[in-house]
Amino acid sequence: MSKSKHIVLTGATRGLGRALLRRFLEAGHTVSGCGRQAGLVEELRRSYGPPHRFAVVDVANEDEVRRWADEVLTQLGPPDLLINNAAVINRLAPLWKISAQEFDRLMAVNVNGPANVIRAFVPSMVERRSGVIVNLSSGWGRSTSPEVAPYCASKYAIEGLTLALAQELPAGMAAIPVNPGIIDTDMLRSCFGAGAASYPNAERWAEKVAPWMLQLGPQHNGQSLTAPGG
Repeated sequence: MSKSKHIVLTGATRGLGRALLRRFLEAGHTVSGCGRQAGLVEELRRSYGPPHRFAVVDVANEDEVRRWADEVLTQLGPPDLLINNAAVINRLAPLWKISAQEFDRLMAVNVNGPANVIRAFVPSMVERRSGVIVNLSSGWGRSTSPEVAPYCASKYAIEGLTLALAQELPAGMAAIPVNPGIIDTDMLRSCFGAGAASYPNAERWAEKVAPWMLQLGPQHNGQSLTAPGG
């Protein structure tokens, strides 16, 4: 087996994050994960003990992210792979029918969240001059559809944020926006309804994508990539 890596993963309790988590753990890697729902985080703690660490964190809250990062960095050191996965989607509606409150919350999670996590973890990675940052983008970060304008805006922002970050990192590191593809998750069902079942489920997706992510390196810095099968 290749050397064990320390992986920091947001949105680890559900969907793509939970599926990736399981694959990373099966491969012998150490994961520091977070999620917003205390019950689901406690379930992870019961299922996967130390050295893995799981915390209740709202990535939109910079203070919560900072406290989480301080604990993780003290106990386990900088991550080899940092994955910003946590995200939400708007209810389907024309942009003018989305309230300011819903729009602001989506941007806080989907854009401010990754920025908060990057501020908290990446300085330690830069100091070590190694590590890969993967920010989950979307097909809707490279194309658009009606009634998901806020989500599209947030994922276009992730593309730009990540590609600019890639230009700022020292040699030996990488920042990569990754489109996961169309996967049958709760988020997709909120958009596609029963039609979501025609797409691969998260577990099947993670079988290919987890090992692929572990192979990402400096040679991929600044490339907008799509996950295998996406």
